[in-house]
Amino acid sequence: MGAAWFYHMTRTPLEATLPVLLGKALGAGWRVAVRGPNVDRLGWLDEKLWLGAEEGFLPHGLAGGLHDARQPVLLTTGRDAANSPDCVVSVDGADVAADEVGALARVMILFDGNDPGAVERARGQWRGLTGAGCAAQYWSQESGRWEMKAESG
Repeated sequence: MGAAWFYHMTRTPLEATLPVLLGKALGAGWRVAVRGPNVDRLGWLDEKLWLGAEEGFLPHGLAGGLHDARQPVLLTTGRDAANSPDCVVSVDGADVAADEVGALARVMILFDGNDPGAVERARGQWRGLTGAGCAAQYWSQESGRWEMKAESG
């Protein structure tokens, strides 16, 4: 049974935080779906991930390609990712259901701590998932490094 880990980004933006977390997930042997609510935003993120390749190659693809099922990391708006992920990373407030948390190795919910709407959305996701019995951890980078600040379940 998996857990939802919430990442409260206050010092680094999504495009800097995501590659680090994806690298850790791939290192664990997981296939990953990065889920966002907006195709254009995922296209922007796809470009950012390719531009960061000088720090290390991060194999990924944008859903809708010929080889979606083979992608170690697939950027998608849909719940049923073609790459059969072990881990789902929610960005920009994309929905994650409690049954997904239980079925996956990990769910990561990344949110911008400088955006009050994103913070409130993440709080609602925390309440919804923990209220449904999902294990969860809240991670903050306010001190300059990631620290677990809360745990449930």
